[in-house]
Amino acid sequence: MNLANKLTLLRLILIPFYVVFLMLDPVLIGSQQNIVFFSHIALTIFIIASLTDTFDGKIARKYNLVTDFGKFADPLADKILVVSAMVCFVALGRMPFWAVIIILAREFAISGFRLVVAGKGVVLAASMIAKVKTGWQMVMCGFMTFNMAALVTKQGWPQVVTTVYDILTQITMYVALALTIISMIDYFYKNRQHFTTKK
Repeated sequence: MNLANKLTLLRLILIPFYVVFLMLDPVLIGSQQNIVFFSHIALTIFIIASLTDTFDGKIARKYNLVTDFGKFADPLADKILVVSAMVCFVALGRMPFWAVIIILAREFAISGFRLVVAGKGVVLAASMIAKVKTGWQMVMCGFMTFNMAALVTKQGWPQVVTTVYDILTQITMYVALALTIISMIDYFYKNRQHFTTKK
């Protein structure tokens, strides 16, 4: 297994650790100081996982290490990381349930469409806007994870700073949702010829 694929595999391995540390409840642990500590660990893990996403593709292209495993596992790891994070945010009351449903619906729709088209021998590449969408979803998850890590720390912040930060966190979510919907429309429109069946 080459270095690029090892980085992708590392991202997959880090995901359950990220989820565990993010979901550790202060009631179960016993103090709010602990939840900040564990959330900081979760944030560190998320940053490392995001960096592996940045470097695995660059290394694969630069050193000609592109493999079928990498083509399959890299976007899969991204989806699992983002979806796992968002499910945690819903459970923790940090993100509305309907927002996750929209993002999941998009992923299932695109993945299902790709499978159908792949059955016809056609491989559909991800569009630039889809890559931007994935990158922004990572930013959103990072922002919300940082928000969790700063949960108690923010209590000592000036009210205006706390308010602005919370607004920025919400903005990242709505931008991610907008990119999710736009990328889905763009994807289906650019590949609309595959909706017709030749007789």
